[in-house]
Amino acid sequence: MYTLLKTEGSAKRGRFETVHGTIETPVFMNVGTAAAIKGAVSTEDLQEIKCQVELSNTYHLHLRPGDKVVKKLGGLHKFMVWDKPILTDSGGFQVFSLTTLRKIKEEGVYFSSHIDGHKIFMGPEESMEIQSNLASTIAMAFDECPSALADRTYIKNSVDRTTRWLERCIVKMNELNMREDTINKNQLLFGINQGGVFKDIRIEHAKRISEFDLPGYSIGGLAVGESHEVMYDIIENVTPYLPKNKPTYLMGVGTPANILEAVDRGIDFFDCVLPARNGRHANVYTNKGKLNLMNAKYELDDTPIDKECMCPTCRRYSKAYIRHLFKAKEMLAMRLCVIHNLYFFNNMMEEIRNALDEGKFGEYKKMRLEGFLENDKK
Repeated sequence: MYTLLKTEGSAKRGRFETVHGTIETPVFMNVGTAAAIKGAVSTEDLQEIKCQVELSNTYHLHLRPGDKVVKKLGGLHKFMVWDKPILTDSGGFQVFSLTTLRKIKEEGVYFSSHIDGHKIFMGPEESMEIQSNLASTIAMAFDECPSALADRTYIKNSVDRTTRWLERCIVKMNELNMREDTINKNQLLFGINQGGVFKDIRIEHAKRISEFDLPGYSIGGLAVGESHEVMYDIIENVTPYLPKNKPTYLMGVGTPANILEAVDRGIDFFDCVLPARNGRHANVYTNKGKLNLMNAKYELDDTPIDKECMCPTCRRYSKAYIRHLFKAKEMLAMRLCVIHNLYFFNNMMEEIRNALDEGKFGEYKKMRLEGFLENDKK
């Protein structure tokens, strides 16, 4: 159940209660594609760096180790030793990114595994069954994520099919949640808004999926090549047509600046691979913008990544040491930077929630964005 605690303009401060615990929103979900955060980050680490929700990937876990294996081992929470909420995506984005390996039909998608090439079929029912086997807290509806470059006719037909698939997802999930052998009989289903960069199609689709009265809704198909301005414009146009009393999730976004702008436009949930991916390549986030620790100027820098940061990395290690670890190709380098970056995002979300609680989000956003720009001017 979602409770809207407070608003500031379009920004929402909420609380979402689930069978695996309460989620304070706005929230950033930490991406653990194959039931692990890339960069040797454990679930114990996630507890320490303020992670509220872990996100895993349906497509990848279906291929390896197999969702039926995970079910036999007690579900994803038990498998990865994580007792807080988990969101699983539907596999749609990954399947549709396999452009040369898939064929879309009304019943679903036929595609080839990127691992060994074997033929796989996935439709709404299959996606729901896989996610039920994984026993995540929140499951995402199976949708098509069309290219941002697709024409209007293609987008319209795709969105109509996504709506029909959503109806099938709802029927299947209701059936699965009633089964005796289902691990999580309280699994929640979020619908997904699509429509490319066509605002009228997006709005119409938002209205249609809102009628299903689902526990939550997401905006998909953004951050796939369009400009930030276009993305913000679409979010601003779509959120008024999604239920205010339900969480709204912007899929795959984004940078700290993207998050601040999207919160301002009514978004509750976020996820993105950027903090972990950038951390593995020595790029770290700070209150003054992003740093590349491979830069020679950090060779003798004995200060932490960010003096204001209280993450495990910044409390103990210097930029010089972490740079040395990258140069020596030590795995610890990636681990320390990923931990820092995820803490930075999780902590920023906590600050956003506090600012909303105090009615000062506008001031906080302005201060943050100005800080991020400081480094760019140097």
